[in-house]
Amino acid sequence: MPTPSHLSPADRGQTLITAIRAMRLDSGFCLIRIDTDAGISGYGECGSLDGDYVRAAIDLHALGGGRLKHLKLIGKDPLDIAVHHHNLFYAYPQRPAEVQVLSGIDMALWDLAGKLLNQPVHKLLGGKFRDDIALYSHCPHFDSTDPGAWAEHAAILKADPHGFTAFKVDIHCALDLHMQEYVPSLSPGDVRKVRRSYELAREHLGEEIDIIVHCHCELDIPSAIAVAEAVEPIKPLYYEDPVQPGFSENWLALRRTTRLPIMTGENIELPEGALPFLQSQAVDCLQPDIVMSGGITGTKKIADLAALYRTPITLHNVSGLLLNAASQQLAASIFNCPRIECTRTATSLAWAETNPLEIKNGRMKISDRAGLGVDLDPDYLVSHRFKGEPIWN
Repeated sequence: MPTPSHLSPADRGQTLITAIRAMRLDSGFCLIRIDTDAGISGYGECGSLDGDYVRAAIDLHALGGGRLKHLKLIGKDPLDIAVHHHNLFYAYPQRPAEVQVLSGIDMALWDLAGKLLNQPVHKLLGGKFRDDIALYSHCPHFDSTDPGAWAEHAAILKADPHGFTAFKVDIHCALDLHMQEYVPSLSPGDVRKVRRSYELAREHLGEEIDIIVHCHCELDIPSAIAVAEAVEPIKPLYYEDPVQPGFSENWLALRRTTRLPIMTGENIELPEGALPFLQSQAVDCLQPDIVMSGGITGTKKIADLAALYRTPITLHNVSGLLLNAASQQLAASIFNCPRIECTRTATSLAWAETNPLEIKNGRMKISDRAGLGVDLDPDYLVSHRFKGEPIWN
């Protein structure tokens, strides 16, 4: 039976995407094929990129790899092109994969230099301003408009053995949405839910715990202004990533309307990405991420630039054991870094024979061991490889 070339009127709108594949030709050009459960395939071309790279990009951006499983195209209607375009180009992990790869190389070079010279990385960066660094962590996703749920989760957070004294609380919890789910405009009812959510956060976490209002760069300006007004009574530590990544006049429009301390930066690459925020005094704190912002070298440059403008930085850090170690080493060497981010599971990561992170009373001790201070467990790494992944190939 020949493959159908079109759908009957009754079948339109019922077809779903089943697979997205890539094949590089011997002429160098790489083709993309989208299959459906109707037996019809669509083809595209993406230049002369390496096939493995294209398949990795498809896995991350189109198949919903990592943290964006709710955005995957598999099982979706192929005719919803505008929706898919938004998810592919705007609701994605905001830094290109190559930036993360290059930043990882830079991190490894600093670790190697420290081991070669038998010095901690903070010593190579000029020494440490502090022996430990304050941390902030994360509130889990739950219905944050429910007082009973807040009572339960606040008790868990306050009983955490790490003793964190500051937590991020996402507005998505109040709205029952996934982050980056293309809902930039909030209704008055939405804003009331957000207000109630943070009122409950303050009530149940108490005055002794700081709260960061976390938005994931999604809101339009009217909504960002409305949320700022709604949460101002709880006096948040920071209003994080309220509008789109990268500098624009939107940040200045928001700055003129709120007294909240505004923080952004996990999506900023290198000092040139940070400069317009600093020159315009658009934000009160920058939050670069070593893996996203240019490695230890690039992030140190951002911090030094921010210091010239008397602007503090924090370090975005929601990754693995090495990023935690790199973040504490860099933070120790930066005068204008009062705190860094840290997940509540950081000390349970089993990548090393002994997890070197020491967290007590909401602060992480700065390691004086050589390099990043992490001795990875090679047997653990080999036994926990991704399926089909070669060993250090």
